[in-house]
Amino acid sequence: MTRDAAANPAAVEHPAAELSNPSLESESELAFEGALRPASLAEFVGQKKVRGQLQLLLTAATMQNRTPDHILLAGPPGLGKTTLAMIVAYEGNRPLRMSSGPAIQHAGDLAAVLSSLVPGEVLFIDEIHRMARSAEEMLYLAMEDFRIDIMVGKGAGATSVPLDLAPFTLVGATTRSGLLPNPLRDRFGFTAHLEFYAENELEQVLGRAAQLIGLPIKADALAEIAGRCRGTPRIANRLLRRVRDYALVHGGAADIAAVHAALELYDVDAIGLDRLDREVMKIILTRFGGGPVGLNTLAVSVGEESETVEAVVEPFLVRIGFLTRTPRGRVATSAAWQHFGLASPPGLTIPGSATLIDL
Repeated sequence: MTRDAAANPAAVEHPAAELSNPSLESESELAFEGALRPASLAEFVGQKKVRGQLQLLLTAATMQNRTPDHILLAGPPGLGKTTLAMIVAYEGNRPLRMSSGPAIQHAGDLAAVLSSLVPGEVLFIDEIHRMARSAEEMLYLAMEDFRIDIMVGKGAGATSVPLDLAPFTLVGATTRSGLLPNPLRDRFGFTAHLEFYAENELEQVLGRAAQLIGLPIKADALAEIAGRCRGTPRIANRLLRRVRDYALVHGGAADIAAVHAALELYDVDAIGLDRLDREVMKIILTRFGGGPVGLNTLAVSVGEESETVEAVVEPFLVRIGFLTRTPRGRVATSAAWQHFGLASPPGLTIPGSATLIDL
């Protein structure tokens, strides 16, 4: 993939879903999201510290006429990891190659990609923690020495043949950096931890998106959407599209009334909870008496995969103080009981809450 691809992110967008309500997804969402991607750090809203760090890293590499150090981008889905990888390529006028951890299940898969890189190319591997272990081990030498060893032959007669690689920059993205082995994590020259967005930053994201799609919308409507998108720009842009569609179909303005009506239609409440969020919390509160309840039991109860509950639902519920993860399981807080209009058990305590750990 060339610089043109980096400048036209719509062509290389990949599927990822934070909104657990499937009615908020469509095939054209991908092109819509891609069209809104900023193409430079100057256009990128939010993540001020990370932007400054990346700008320094990229500028220094350009001044020294070398490839930038390998970069690891960690954080929840939808905060801009893919966009930042594209910007790394675009700002340095470098070609971009995109792949994903699940697509690299054998060392040979990775060898084929690495051996075809051109000098200075940026290789982006999304969900890098899901890459096969044999491929991870091949990356160690590739990242340090731009070389891999290829096994030729079989059995006792097999020999290792070194293959030199073109200098490249690896940009890895992960939602679960703790799953990366230390030898791989330590080989990244720079690690950025992306944070959830503040509402004022999301209003900027939404204002930019509304301008790009030609949608007149009032400031109070933008603020209302910003308060419901879970601190996540990708969700903000999708909710904006739902509001635009509602205003278009009903022949009205994209005002705060349209925001309320559209998001009520799509089961997104005033604080950003969607259908699955509410179902998870209500099951914990009513069926399990507030918990503790194990992840697998909870996932079966709502008819979802445990990974979906853990990676999509729980981070937001924990962040807003509705859920605590303890060694014994998931426990609802007093704030959750209050929000859902239920009386909390007398003397509510959260076992093990002093040490929150992922189960």
